[in-house]
Amino acid sequence: MGSMAPVLGLALASCILTLASAEQQDPTTAIVENKCEKTCRPEEECRLDNGTWSCFCRKDLNSSDVNSLQPQLDCGAKEMKVSVDKCLLGGLGFGDSVSAYLQDRNWNCSSATQRQDGNWISVVSPAQAGACGNVLERNQTHAIYKNTLSLVNNFIIRDTILSIGFQCAYPLDMKVSLQTALQPIVSSLNISVDGAGDFIVRMALFQDPNYTYPYEGAAAVLSVESMLYVGAILEIGDTSHFNLVLRNCYATPSGDRADPVRYFIIRNSCPNQRDSTIRVEENGVSSESRFSVQMFMFAGNYDLVFLHCEVSLCEFLKEQCQPSCSNSQVRGEGGAIDPARVLDLGPITRRGAQSLGVMSGTPSAAGFLVAWPMLLLPLLLAALF
Repeated sequence: MGSMAPVLGLALASCILTLASAEQQDPTTAIVENKCEKTCRPEEECRLDNGTWSCFCRKDLNSSDVNSLQPQLDCGAKEMKVSVDKCLLGGLGFGDSVSAYLQDRNWNCSSATQRQDGNWISVVSPAQAGACGNVLERNQTHAIYKNTLSLVNNFIIRDTILSIGFQCAYPLDMKVSLQTALQPIVSSLNISVDGAGDFIVRMALFQDPNYTYPYEGAAAVLSVESMLYVGAILEIGDTSHFNLVLRNCYATPSGDRADPVRYFIIRNSCPNQRDSTIRVEENGVSSESRFSVQMFMFAGNYDLVFLHCEVSLCEFLKEQCQPSCSNSQVRGEGGAIDPARVLDLGPITRRGAQSLGVMSGTPSAAGFLVAWPMLLLPLLLAALF
């Protein structure tokens, strides 16, 4: 037992020395880690560089698995941002000078819009068809933008080292459908409200009751049995305090909003009760207003119809914005229409009418009354309402 005592004492001393060493290192490590303002990611380490403690990519990262990149995608309302971890790129063999670009570099969608956010490399593209090479696809529920992010090891591009496909899907609603349409039939109006700033209201013609497929091109062409869907949206401005109200909507056979020949669809914010095809689905309850009406033409051999809507913004925290439509209100004359608050849409024409290139809203050739005997709106009725 006596000979074992020195050995036991040496082992005990070694244990105490190791413990003391660990106790001395842990605080130092903790202090180094706490030097950085934010917690470093697992791919990073806290290091001192030029007198500043920051998170840098670990030097011991080494990977051959491209799937480990896992790019981050931010699908915003106006832009799409795809980001790749520079630390993981370094582990795959990329150097410090990494160039990233999208399919169409003519849009300055490479280094000009490349963003260095910490140890991430990002490229931003407008959420717009054709921008930066974006390809737009649509299905029944979503608008989908597709593109490809390419990464190279330096700014002298000889061979693309890595390409990553990505896509952003946006649920179709009135606003998204107008943004994704190439040439929607749409009207815009700027409105200034004292103390609240500037607003933009847009109004468009739609083909479906979900208001997701706007008419596109120079004119909307409909058969007489078709329903016409009209949607308006408060697109830019503070919608947290204001609702959109359609005050008066009426049709004319010409593009002149002051044309005395007119047929009211909405008057005093309420639908024309003499026309059973009119349905106001939303008015004064949100930043959107929507109504539908069956296609019609004016008597007098007019081939065209133009729509005009007077709009207003209602501060719903201070006043009642949703119309209460009694018979007396609907039949009332109402106030004068403010032309500065009117949006105009058109032309709308019946299928099979003469070429739009020569249409101007003037009477067309004879035979119109024979073709559409049951769907004409008499001028007398238009004048009475």
